[in-house]
Amino acid sequence: MHFAKKYRKKVYAAVSNMSIAMERRSLLQEIDCFVCNQQEAGLMFSDDYDHLTPDEMRATLAANVRSANIPCMVVTMGEQGAVYAAPTVRAAWCPPRRSMSSTPPARGMLLRRDGHRPDLRQDAGRGCEIGSRLAASVICISENVCPRFRPQEFGLDVPVTD
Repeated sequence: MHFAKKYRKKVYAAVSNMSIAMERRSLLQEIDCFVCNQQEAGLMFSDDYDHLTPDEMRATLAANVRSANIPCMVVTMGEQGAVYAAPTVRAAWCPPRRSMSSTPPARGMLLRRDGHRPDLRQDAGRGCEIGSRLAASVICISENVCPRFRPQEFGLDVPVTD
């Protein structure tokens, strides 16, 4: 966190072990956005969210983000898409995007390393929409690689160097 602040870099977190996030809750207040799935969100807030609809999850997440003082949070819901909330924006739902195969809809989150990612507290919907499109494209191919997309395909004005 020290170097992120020093160099004015945004920090997005997606943990594979929720016990780390639960033990270090104060860190979640310092990052720019925390991304987890519906079950992990339930663990974090000591509740069962598996049965919630996207609209119910959106309202629940908005309340939890405010009370926990988390700058931004995205909760992926598998075939139901993703919800996001931040104290400075209205919580919303991002519907899933169907892949071109027979697999269920995908969900995802835009996390780029080049410093040109959207500020999710300002444009969380756009980030979820792009992430969902990328996730759907990976699901529909047989190789274990992500196809290459140009930023312009997503309406982003970002210079690309090969």
